[in-house]
Amino acid sequence: MAEAKPTVVIRPKFHSPKKAHQLSMSSFCFFTPKLSVFLLSICVTLFTLFQIQCLHYPPSLSSPTWSLMQKWQEFATTCNQELKSMAEMRLKQAVTFLPLKDIRYQEKALQGHTWFMSSMYDTHEEGEVQYQQFPSESSKGRLLCLKGNDTHDGSWNSYALAWPETLPLNATLLKGLTFVSYNHYDYNNIWHGLSAIVPFVAWHKGNGGELPSRWILYHWGELRFNMGLWLSTLTEATFGSPPNIEGFGWANNNEPICFEKAVVMRHNEGGMSTDRRIETYDFMRCKARAYCNVSLEGGNMVSEKGLPVIGMTLFMRTGPRSFKNESAVIRIFEKECAKVDGCRLMVAYSNNLTFCEQVKLMSMTDILISPHGAQLTNMFLMNKNSSVMEFFPKGWLKLAGVGQFVYHWIASWSGMKHQGAWRDPDGDHCPYPDDDRRCMSIYKGGKIGFNETHFSEWGRNVLNEVKLRKAEEMSHKSNDLIYSCAF
Repeated sequence: MAEAKPTVVIRPKFHSPKKAHQLSMSSFCFFTPKLSVFLLSICVTLFTLFQIQCLHYPPSLSSPTWSLMQKWQEFATTCNQELKSMAEMRLKQAVTFLPLKDIRYQEKALQGHTWFMSSMYDTHEEGEVQYQQFPSESSKGRLLCLKGNDTHDGSWNSYALAWPETLPLNATLLKGLTFVSYNHYDYNNIWHGLSAIVPFVAWHKGNGGELPSRWILYHWGELRFNMGLWLSTLTEATFGSPPNIEGFGWANNNEPICFEKAVVMRHNEGGMSTDRRIETYDFMRCKARAYCNVSLEGGNMVSEKGLPVIGMTLFMRTGPRSFKNESAVIRIFEKECAKVDGCRLMVAYSNNLTFCEQVKLMSMTDILISPHGAQLTNMFLMNKNSSVMEFFPKGWLKLAGVGQFVYHWIASWSGMKHQGAWRDPDGDHCPYPDDDRRCMSIYKGGKIGFNETHFSEWGRNVLNEVKLRKAEEMSHKSNDLIYSCAF
């Protein structure tokens, strides 16, 4: 489907800047900045003197003095208009575009001002998201302008700031609020995609629910034109309409596009306090459940005996990092679940559920059991205080780096309890020492075995803890699980 051109305000086009410049200079071909100041000073001085004379000796309309005064006033007005026009043209031509991706900072691409729009610094209030807003006091009232739609090298795309009255030549002004997102990874993996939109949700919530007219997505300064379906649906649920992702397919690659109002994020959740993150995830959980017509109270059901129902969900993967023997793992947790009144075991596969089916499943889940992987991102859709049990193949602890702990982080940020991880001591053979990074290519997608004794004890302990917690919540009729979608 052809991309529709958005509502725009088109600035007058000068197909030849040089020609336009010559035309505007027709009366002052010898114009220099110093001369313009000199002429302006003369105009102002003469105009002032005549005004003073007029106040002291009001001339008659037919007097030569009055006629001369009129001519000088006309000259001063024309002079001022000409100088103003020249100054505006100079300012339009003086707008400087810089590369969106600054390769000078590629070794510190995510630190400080980052390599994306590297000349700009973020606004950051304690505990809040780090962001840039245009126009703003920090931008001195200037708007953000972008140029280029390269999808392979972000250094070919560029940005600049310009005052609304002196936008660059041939610029197009887009009305409304624009969200500009920088993601160092991608928008298809649900964990990386969620991390990119969370700060926009926090900003939206903190600014009275102001809605974007469009999204512009960047990865390393390169344009991206879509989100994964899960992320796109969550964005629609949160903001009330499908994300309008701007690809600039209608624009001339060499012509600037400026924005009436723009908010830029490049640090994901960086800078947000734990309380602010929890509030933001509460808001998204509420919006997702409302969108999918799922009860906001989630899994607050009781059994026939009047006991709280405990939802234990095995969220399976297929392919890399799946269980070698799924039936054995299911049997172990099924056995432990059967020992607890009110426990209900559910087995699901993340790759064959719609977004709303995942929302509903998580709303009924108190204990999420799953291998390490993006599907664990769904945990924030559970009721707060729910539990997570994570599983890893061999080799990850030594070689996977800090990224292996992302689901510990999101559990904390969304008010869940991460109950630890089991790491398979056995796996595929690596011909190098276990701490050699070359082994990670072998271990990364390894299958996960099982330890019946450990799994049974672990599952039993978590079940007992959740049983006590839910019984206490029920006795106190806790309202912690009731969420508000209000701003």
